[in-house]
Amino acid sequence: MTTTVVSPAESHALVNGRRLAYVDFGGDGIPILAVVGHFGRARMFAPLAAALAPAYRVISLEQRGHGHSDSDGDFSREAYIADAAAFLRHLDLGPVIALGHSMGGVTVYQLAARHPDLVRALVVEEAGAFNRRPEIPHPVLDIRSWPRRAASLRELRLQVEAHGIPDASYFMESAVEHPDGWGFLFDHDDMVNSQLALVGDWWADWLGSHCPALFVHGLDSFILPTTMANQMAERRPNTVLRELPGCGHWAHDDDPDAFAQAVRDFLAGL
Repeated sequence: MTTTVVSPAESHALVNGRRLAYVDFGGDGIPILAVVGHFGRARMFAPLAAALAPAYRVISLEQRGHGHSDSDGDFSREAYIADAAAFLRHLDLGPVIALGHSMGGVTVYQLAARHPDLVRALVVEEAGAFNRRPEIPHPVLDIRSWPRRAASLRELRLQVEAHGIPDASYFMESAVEHPDGWGFLFDHDDMVNSQLALVGDWWADWLGSHCPALFVHGLDSFILPTTMANQMAERRPNTVLRELPGCGHWAHDDDPDAFAQAVRDFLAGL
């Protein structure tokens, strides 16, 4: 399936005195809140939005400290959840289908557990219920030694990849030109602190909601073990597991068509 993807302009919402950036892909369909993971940008969900339109309207949120969203230095789970809840209430949406990737997946299933009135169904991609060693071998990517500025976009990418990142494409979505050279929108220290705050046991939140849920796991993921994905689907009632062969942690990028089809099949059964 080939889809022409057009990403609408970024918008901003003033939520709890903080500006949060988002992309509303538009239409009159059923709303889906899509939440990015660490280092992510709202526009990453453009292919999914195009594949689900016009039946569904995807609204993609850049979490605090990501993209063009503000931050106050608080990267606790409570702060992320409060932002998502306030954002939905600001737009007068809910209950919605809440979709999230990685850390964004943790945010949406915690949102469902703590604000069940705002979530009618979950789509969780590659977000574990236990984010600690030894189950998760690499819970934190320490980027504090990454370059802050580079002379060109190409040089910035090469320097990041020299730090052991085989393909920096995902991170380069946050690269912009500053007055003193090319750098990222995110703050290096903030992203490490946010990842550290995500380290923990979140089983109670994963099991704390009862709405229908789809869990998408890339079988080649180096972040989430397949054993944990199976346990999460088995232990939570009303949960469907879709394993995508040939896909890693960023399954939505590795095979956009398969990811969209998995989401579409789940939504059709609601």
